[in-house]
Amino acid sequence: MRILLVDDEEALTAPLHRMLCREGYEVDVASDGQTGKQMATQQVYDLLILDWMLPERSGLELCRSVRSRDRQVPVLFLTARDTVDDRVQGLDAGADDYLVKPFELKELLARVRALLRRSPRQESPEVPRLCCGDLALDVPNQLAYRQGRCIELSEKETQLLAVLMQHPGQLVSHQALQSQVWGLANPPSSNVLAAQIRLLRRKLEAPGETPLIFSVYGKGYRFQAADSV
Repeated sequence: MRILLVDDEEALTAPLHRMLCREGYEVDVASDGQTGKQMATQQVYDLLILDWMLPERSGLELCRSVRSRDRQVPVLFLTARDTVDDRVQGLDAGADDYLVKPFELKELLARVRALLRRSPRQESPEVPRLCCGDLALDVPNQLAYRQGRCIELSEKETQLLAVLMQHPGQLVSHQALQSQVWGLANPPSSNVLAAQIRLLRRKLEAPGETPLIFSVYGKGYRFQAADSV
């Protein structure tokens, strides 16, 4: 599970980061709203934990921005703003839960677990067909279609391609691909993931065709759809 924590109070974020990592979560931290927005756009997260009062861009603005692009990722506000109107405003902006500072760490962990259990990302409903540009993916039958070609895929190739196609133009980190395709219990080595991506590229990108999967060195991969023909 990958969590983005956006808060400018280092005295809070440091122990929160340690605690969440001890619980087995992968945690990224941003100290201002603008950086938080960039990270939320470039990475795939299972949960966002946001402070309200942030430099550069407020947590409320960040929540609205994220929610306009992604209706699935859960958002939890951590804030000292505790009036009923504040809670209503936060929930109306798209937050799923609201925890007022100061709070007990064990309550935060319980809310994190609850939000992740309810997250549509974790339910992983099977998507029957995905289409991006000139590529179509039939998930149940493990088949891709491009330029009139029918391409047979393995189960892992299908899962990898589905994750990438669900986030077109976005960087999907190595860790996100490993956790979503192989699971946290048995993550593969980086060599295994790279080998699977190479095989997938060979099948999808015939000579003369536009590349679809791009490497972001040291970080992950990005799927960029070619124009339909």
